[in-house]
Amino acid sequence: MSTRQQAIEQTHDYLQQASIQLTEAEQQQIEIATFGLPDYPISGLQLLTYINTPRYCAKELVLFPRQTCPEHLHPPFDGTPGKQETFRCRWGEVWLFVDDDSLPSSAGIGQPPEGAEQWYTAGNYILLRPGEQYTIAPNTRHWFQAGERGAVVSEFSSESRDDLDVFTDPRVNRLG
Repeated sequence: MSTRQQAIEQTHDYLQQASIQLTEAEQQQIEIATFGLPDYPISGLQLLTYINTPRYCAKELVLFPRQTCPEHLHPPFDGTPGKQETFRCRWGEVWLFVDDDSLPSSAGIGQPPEGAEQWYTAGNYILLRPGEQYTIAPNTRHWFQAGERGAVVSEFSSESRDDLDVFTDPRVNRLG
């Protein structure tokens, strides 16, 4: 991906493939999240936040083929247990790696970005296909990666506080 504009155009294409229609204003609000890492688009994601209030949040997450969102967790804040989020796959496939012993072991599954493997430690996984969803408990380590075609995932959650997210990889700067 050579330019921000190309990433935004590809994001629009993925959303259209998922039959998600955006207003002109929403199209202008698409965020390219590089996490301050030098390997975008290998690490990163594209997102659109529809709403984010102290009560709830709704987003579209777009991942290009094999693109990976770095491992992180959403810790408690302001008397809350932290962000709880439900991922619902709309198009493509997304591998969700999460510390949840009710899921199968992720040993040998997933392909963390080369050179960053040590920071991808969540021990279990679930593969989400269109129409499938999974809820991540607050304060739970997780990371996710698109399949071969990429993925579009709707996120429904309690309040999102990106400034408070804790990443396993110390190089990550979510807001940078």
